[in-house]
Amino acid sequence: MYLYLGQDVVVNKKNIVGIFDMDNTTTSYITRDFLAKAEKNGQVIDISGDLPKVFAVCENKGKNLVYLSQLSTATLLKRWENGRIEQ
Repeated sequence: MYLYLGQDVVVNKKNIVGIFDMDNTTTSYITRDFLAKAEKNGQVIDISGDLPKVFAVCENKGKNLVYLSQLSTATLLKRWENGRIEQ
């Protein structure tokens, strides 16, 4: 199954490590450090088009990618539970 993250980006659900709300998680130094290191290593893909609401950490073949999305965690959870790709 796949999950639509926005801006024509679809990822395999089995590759998703976690989806995190930006407002709640970036208050932590550890999260900010993780995102800064991912950005420095070229692992961040900004598909938000504006201010991101969530970041999704994905792993595929040993490589980590962090997607910044404009969709809310609630929207992504509904799509995850429905098992459909919605745009």
